[in-house]
Amino acid sequence: MSVLVAFSVTPIGAGEDVGELVSEAVRVVRASGLPNRTDAMFTTVEGETWDEVMAVVKDAVAAVEARAGRVSLVLKADIREGAGGRLETKVATVERHLAP
Repeated sequence: MSVLVAFSVTPIGAGEDVGELVSEAVRVVRASGLPNRTDAMFTTVEGETWDEVMAVVKDAVAAVEARAGRVSLVLKADIREGAGGRLETKVATVERHLAP
């Protein structure tokens, strides 16, 4: 099974510059050892099971919550039977279609 979860955790009441607090979540994701990618809006994590990926999301939210008493979480998941590696292959497929 392959589970992709894109999520965004935002501290509430911490002002406009939340990069330092958000980096705590990204640090947790990167330490998990699971394939991941962070962009301007979301961090995407890939794992073999729902529980494995959601544990990382939960820990990432907790890391932000520890420094800001309130957080907002936006999450999108793609759960599919079959091989992993979709974090890279999904993007590669789109790029292949964009190539001249």
